[in-house]
Amino acid sequence: MPKIQLMNLPASSYIQIAPDLKICRVLNGMWQVSGTHGRIPAARAVESMFDYVEAGFTTWDLADHYGPAEDFMGTFRQKLADRHGSNALDQVQALTKWVPQPGSMPRNLVKQNVDKARQRMGAEAIDLMQFHWWNYRDRHYIDALKHLVDLKTEGAIRHLGLTNFDTRHLTLVLDHGIPIVSNQVQFSLIDRRPLVQLAQRCQSHDVHLLAYGTLCGGLISESYLGQPEPSAWDLTTASLRKYKNMVDTWGGWSLFQDLLKQLKAIATKHQVSVSNVAVRYVLEQPAVAGVIVGTRLGVSQHIDENARVFGFELDAEDYEHLEAVIGRSHDLFERIGDCGDEYRQR
Repeated sequence: MPKIQLMNLPASSYIQIAPDLKICRVLNGMWQVSGTHGRIPAARAVESMFDYVEAGFTTWDLADHYGPAEDFMGTFRQKLADRHGSNALDQVQALTKWVPQPGSMPRNLVKQNVDKARQRMGAEAIDLMQFHWWNYRDRHYIDALKHLVDLKTEGAIRHLGLTNFDTRHLTLVLDHGIPIVSNQVQFSLIDRRPLVQLAQRCQSHDVHLLAYGTLCGGLISESYLGQPEPSAWDLTTASLRKYKNMVDTWGGWSLFQDLLKQLKAIATKHQVSVSNVAVRYVLEQPAVAGVIVGTRLGVSQHIDENARVFGFELDAEDYEHLEAVIGRSHDLFERIGDCGDEYRQR
């Protein structure tokens, strides 16, 4: 069987977040297949996954509630093994999430959900299981995490991460001796809440941040530069609606336009795109291991553009110009709370 050929992204494109887990620093996000972003043709979507992996973008972020995402991964893994041999599976990292409803978390329930994910993904062990919890007042999440640690010991999970845990509750989890390698949170030029407390805590405990929402669902792009404020009818995806609300809380459309103008000037200077600059900014922040960029599998691709993220660095002048705009915005930590507080009861 022919060995799968990967394009040569620079070594800086990858990072070791555990001794046996190296990921690409731009992850392929699969929320877009959840059904909230329009129809995704299954066969074409799975075939397009080969394009990403062959270009060096080997790491996928998915979840149990992202529609058919885990099923797509299972089909892709089978096709990958059929075409290139089972060893090719070692070149791909699939990071999924379990997002249970709060309540009692007996071991059999936890194991049942882990086994379901393994079956859907066609994986003997899950590379990284990222755990989310909706309500901190329900302390059963500690029980769930302890069971996940047991399943890690048994080989069903290779590593354990969190999703949208704030600084206080990440610390509580770590204090229980639960080995966490990552925490996935919203992080962008608009939402810099991780820099207030979380990044420092993660650095001190060797926990890596995985950032989503870095492009605000596509709002941070040339497409919206110089455009009038979109109406609710213009926002055609769940991501656009969600992040337009975040922009409104941050400072509004006029200030957002000032940010886009500054990003465009920096992008022109480095001969990259506005999106490249926004992703590069987050990649350069403390504790950040990777940025999740959504993929419209089988619909549109930005593979070549994404690769340009690794070809430049922001300089002091770039940071100064960005800070001049961001400094005029509202403090989202004060308005919303710590990372993830917008999703759950405290």
